[in-house]
Amino acid sequence: MVLKLRKVFLIISMFTLVTLTSCGIDNDNSGGMGGSVVLDGSGTIYLLMSRLAEDYMVNKEENVSVEVSRSGTSAGFSKFLVEGGGTDFNNASRSIKEEELAKAKELGINVKELKVALDGITIVINKENTWATELTKQEVVDIFLASAKKVKWSDVREGFPDEPIKTYGPNENHGTYEFFWETILEEHDLVEDINLQQDYSTLLSLVTKDKNAIGFFGYGYYESNKDDLTAVKIDFGDGPIEPTLETIKEDGAYAPFTRPVFTYLNVGKAQDKPAVLDFAIYAMENARAAAIETGFAPLPEEELQASIEYLEGLRK
Repeated sequence: MVLKLRKVFLIISMFTLVTLTSCGIDNDNSGGMGGSVVLDGSGTIYLLMSRLAEDYMVNKEENVSVEVSRSGTSAGFSKFLVEGGGTDFNNASRSIKEEELAKAKELGINVKELKVALDGITIVINKENTWATELTKQEVVDIFLASAKKVKWSDVREGFPDEPIKTYGPNENHGTYEFFWETILEEHDLVEDINLQQDYSTLLSLVTKDKNAIGFFGYGYYESNKDDLTAVKIDFGDGPIEPTLETIKEDGAYAPFTRPVFTYLNVGKAQDKPAVLDFAIYAMENARAAAIETGFAPLPEEELQASIEYLEGLRK
């Protein structure tokens, strides 16, 4: 699914000046640039990157087309690491893997990692589920872990209903799946009957329709749909912690389920295509405001400034 967002003008007369603004994002309608910028990858940070793309086209470069797709982190890297040049950016909810870096080197692609925000893996349940609103980290692990053999809710904790647990999550194309499997489940097998989905809207719909559902995805998707879902508070040992923009920090209370999210830039394309570099700089300059508006915890100013200085150094 490709998002193509373009500025729309209503021409009242030849003397009318139309100025568009966006809350929280710098307005610098300098114009004078054209071409296209192509991003693919993570469905998790699609919300954030598509927001930045929209604001860039509205507020800065109306003649540049910024296209944002969401095939998933791993599938996105396959489109990014292409001989002769693939996409300009790959959005990722995990770090690039060694084998992906090796392929980039083999293809002669210079890759720059740009951290854009922090996200928290959010465990969600159906609104009718009133018993599992607070779980320990181990209980969450056991629910999704094949070897734990927690088939019914009553297997998780005494007093929970004698009803089957229905587990849901994003599929293997997504960095969220990989983070959950690698970091939270420590690379142990998920339950065999888990329902894994490529499309996040489908995943959301399934959880909202199943009283016994429990699933996981990034905090931004929960924030956009919190009227239809309940976020489980997780007890990491010091009492239950709710995922919020305040707790989702690298050294925060929700840290065990917190991860950075990135966009990866093809440096060669940034040097050859002015619009690619210009969008990269704009994205880093406005990442904090866009992160907060789309359900991500912002990075410190100094960390983003270091990325901006690197990108400014690529200007010819």
